Formats: sequence, C-alpha cells, structure tokens
Amino acid sequence: MVGVLLISHYNLGDALRDCARHILGRDPENLAVMSVDKAEDPDLKLAEAARLVAGLEQGDGVVVLTDMYGGTPSNIASRLINPGKVEAVAGVSLPMLVRALSYSSQPLEIVVSKAITGGLEGVLYIIPGDGNVAR
Repeated sequence: MVGVLLISHYNLGDALRDCARHILGRDPENLAVMSVDKAEDPDLKLAEAARLVAGLEQGDGVVVLTDMYGGTPSNIASRLINPGKVEAVAGVSLPMLVRALSYSSQPLEIVVSKAITGGLEGVLYIIPGDGNVAR
C-alpha cells in the first residue's frame, strides 16, 4: 500500500484529513499529516517529515501531497523526493486527497497520476440555475 503524507500550512492538512475520513467512511491507516507554522524551523520540520515517510513506507512508496507550490511545505516535500520511492505533488485539494487514498493499493506512479487527475478534475465552473457544470 502506498503511503500518503500530507504537508500543509497551519491546520489545512488536519481539515482535509477529517473531510477525507468523512467521505471515505474510514480512517486511512496509510495517511499521515504534518502541519507547518511559519515560526517553525524548516530543517526540523524536514526531519519530522522524513520520520513520517519512513513510518508510512511499506515497500510500495509514499506520495507527499502539499498545498501551495513554493511555500515551506512544498519546499520540504521537494527535499523528500526519491524518484520511484517518494514522489511529491503540490496543490492538494480534497478531491486529490480522496483520489490518492482511494487508489493507494495501486503502484506509486498510478497513485500520483490519480491524485493529479483528481485535483484537475475537481476544479469545475458551476453554471447557475440548472446544476450543470462546465469544464
């Protein structure tokens, strides 16, 4: 099973985890969340993230999901990448997280792909009045 590490600013990751639990109707055992506060030392948070990755790794890899590319969480995630073993995706959303968790029994490259498409396909313009959406 692919592990999923969610690194985010403040408590966004906790909120996404709680929503994913609600949607999936279960507590994903292969999910860990790490919050980053602007006052925290990024090197200490990197060490914490590395420990979380090690705890999630069961031989199938880990995908690290982070919120905003270029922020401290994504900078930490980028330092964890080990191609084919630890991959990272920025721009996490609830559809991306749910998709990653739903496909976590697949190979790492599939989980990464499904997470990205979940994020992309989760962004829709809602047309008022008739309940339709436009892509």
